[in-house]
Amino acid sequence: MFPPLRVLVVDDHPAFRTAICAMLGGTHGIDVVGQAADGLTAVAEAGRLEPDVILMDLNLPDLDGVEATRRIVRACPHTGVLMLTMFENEAAVFAAMRAGARGYLLKGARNEQVVRAVRVIGDGEAIFSPAIATQVLSLLGTETPRDESFPKLTAREREIMRLIARGMGNASIADQLVLSPKTVRNHVSHIFRKLQVTDRAQAIAKIRKAGVARSE
Repeated sequence: MFPPLRVLVVDDHPAFRTAICAMLGGTHGIDVVGQAADGLTAVAEAGRLEPDVILMDLNLPDLDGVEATRRIVRACPHTGVLMLTMFENEAAVFAAMRAGARGYLLKGARNEQVVRAVRVIGDGEAIFSPAIATQVLSLLGTETPRDESFPKLTAREREIMRLIARGMGNASIADQLVLSPKTVRNHVSHIFRKLQVTDRAQAIAKIRKAGVARSE
């Protein structure tokens, strides 16, 4: 039995924050461990609580959600950030991805969509609403590619890299390779660093472009 996902909710609107906390807190397998109403508090609470997932608003006082995400991801690389905001413009999506967010949903998303997103990100994957996913694919397709020659990976990292390219999540990889979820998360973090990417979507795009998935 896996422990519940530890979630931190960050939003400057008390009523919305309370509603999200109540909804997630009543969901099996999710534990809301804290909340914050501004970016600086979010960074401090992330360091103190070390949550698995953070629901982050974009427009926050003191420190906006993008910069808060950037600082959190830098200090706590194993914490996944899900942007839950009203903004859906391309600039906002791109900025959030660059900062290290693993997901981007609009506040109009249904409760079950939010719960699913929290669980997906807690599993180390990325998730976007359909409308946002279209923008993400467009952004990935228009970015200038980096050097596609992979750094030297260990045999285990290459094995996990191929499974990532097939679209498998961390839990599935752990089951297939008989590894602990924490070990898989650590390997995935090392792969991201060596491939010079910040999230799973970019990693899959880069791996597939190099023909790894097609060579299986």
